[in-house]
Amino acid sequence: MNETPNPNVGRHSVTGEFFCWLFRRQTQRRALIGFAVLATLVAIFYLEEDWRGKRAWENCKRELEAKGAVLDWEKYVPPPVPDDQNVFKATTNMTPWFVSATTPAEMELANRVGLRLWPTETNGFPVLDTAKTGPIVVATITVIPPDSGTLDSASHRLNLKLSDPGARSQAGEFIQKTIGRSANGIQGFKFSEFQMNNLAIAQIILEADPAPSIAELENLLSANTVTNIGHLRVEAADGKGIYQVVLTGVHLATAADYLKWSDQFEPDFDQIREALQRPYAQIAGDYSRPFLHPIPNFVTMRGVAQTLAQRTQCYLLLGQPEMAFRDAALLHDCRRILERAPTGKPMLLVDSMIDVAVTGLYVNTVAEGLQSHTWREPQLVRLQEQLKGVDLFAFVAESFHTEQAGSCFFMASATAGKAVEMFSSGTAKNKLWQALSNPIFWFYALAPRGWFDQNRSTIATLEQNAVDAVNLADQTFSPQKSIQANSEAEKLSAGRFFSPYSFIAAIAIPNFIRAWQTTARNQTLVNEGQIACALERYHLAHGEYPEALDTLVPQFIEKLPHDIIGGQPLHYRRTADGNFLLYSVGWNEIDDGGTASDKMDQGDWVWKN
Repeated sequence: MNETPNPNVGRHSVTGEFFCWLFRRQTQRRALIGFAVLATLVAIFYLEEDWRGKRAWENCKRELEAKGAVLDWEKYVPPPVPDDQNVFKATTNMTPWFVSATTPAEMELANRVGLRLWPTETNGFPVLDTAKTGPIVVATITVIPPDSGTLDSASHRLNLKLSDPGARSQAGEFIQKTIGRSANGIQGFKFSEFQMNNLAIAQIILEADPAPSIAELENLLSANTVTNIGHLRVEAADGKGIYQVVLTGVHLATAADYLKWSDQFEPDFDQIREALQRPYAQIAGDYSRPFLHPIPNFVTMRGVAQTLAQRTQCYLLLGQPEMAFRDAALLHDCRRILERAPTGKPMLLVDSMIDVAVTGLYVNTVAEGLQSHTWREPQLVRLQEQLKGVDLFAFVAESFHTEQAGSCFFMASATAGKAVEMFSSGTAKNKLWQALSNPIFWFYALAPRGWFDQNRSTIATLEQNAVDAVNLADQTFSPQKSIQANSEAEKLSAGRFFSPYSFIAAIAIPNFIRAWQTTARNQTLVNEGQIACALERYHLAHGEYPEALDTLVPQFIEKLPHDIIGGQPLHYRRTADGNFLLYSVGWNEIDDGGTASDKMDQGDWVWKN
């Protein structure tokens, strides 16, 4: 059956194709218009954010420069110094010892000539361990009936009556004197005054009836005995009524043994002493980029400082003040390696905080010599002079300024490539993968330039707030200003994901409180140390401490340092036991009567004597 063709079929097909083509054209046109509108909006957004950020930065910069802030990184690039006057050029070892290695060749050299100052039980360091050698006999106790007859006295013999109320304290003092003094080393070891495995065994003759038990004898000895190096135990000996006092739990080195072991580093220390005679300390390198310039080797710096502090401790235990001062003075002088003479630039916060820590070690060694009354007049005069020249605030404030300028420089030249360089490591492939998975990279890659301007405004302002807590001119510090600055930084950090204007700033801002607390406390100890040296000199001259600090001026100290917290005089009074109490009101700015606390933000900052 034949069908009749429909003449409209071809016409409808052509019409449909036309309308489809027209629709596609209209869709494409709309898409292009939409993209154009979107691109225009994005461009307007970027232009507006760039303008907003530029204006914020210009206003911020103007305000900070009016306060004296220097935000140009070029001002932090140190000028060249002559090699023959530079500490780091004094010997071929100074650079591989004290400069952080960055290239494979530098790392190989550092590994080959580096100072290996850390004592271990596998590198010849002499340690006495009673867990391996057995207990040490320090005394014998012979129990006799009352009125058995008077025994002759001797230097290592003590006659006691158990019924005597003072017997416990006498026994404790006698055993303590037999064991000798000790010190806690910074590297985790303890040091003793005497050779513990060769002690002159003390004798205690104890009159008692009935004979006491071992528990009663241990109670007699432990009352006021603080050995700091082990535990006392009483054991029955072979004879009836005879007991041994043994020391267990001992893990230490004697002072003489540690000095003998560490004498191997004396040639190295002599090189450092000679180098430090030079006036400048500048590491050669490229300082054009902040945070990527050469920095000191803090591991070596710590090892040298700790070793010198421990050698000072050991010489003090052995009653050799001149030798103790020799190592303490080098410990003090090593700070120049960190302080970047002659300009002190660029000083990063980590540099200044290592300087603060080394100063703390130095002051502690001074204090130990004062506590044991080992320092004599010649050393006290020189220690006073060294302490007088310490100004930690200047270097920490400079480090905040350096970080401020460096962060601003980095924000001004921020690129995605720099984000890869800063926030990734390893091979090129690993770096790229780490970068792509890091939101910071995408911020650097996509953020308007104005957002970086906003971030550097935020960083610069917060860093300036941190510096404003200290008054360098009159050497005072305001904990409240520091707390307020830190509070603003913490708020910023808590909300960093909600504001592109502070996203990078919140990551870059350091902990103001911890840095300033440690600095203020150590500078306080430095100031108190000057006065403590003057008090010890007065004591050597007069046999007692003065009623008031003003008595020290001008014979024993030219000018009394004030309390950096509040600017008032440091608190002082003589105590009933013939000693003295010297303290600052501390971080809480409240006079707690000389009561110290383990927490840095509580109690007074008391000089230990």
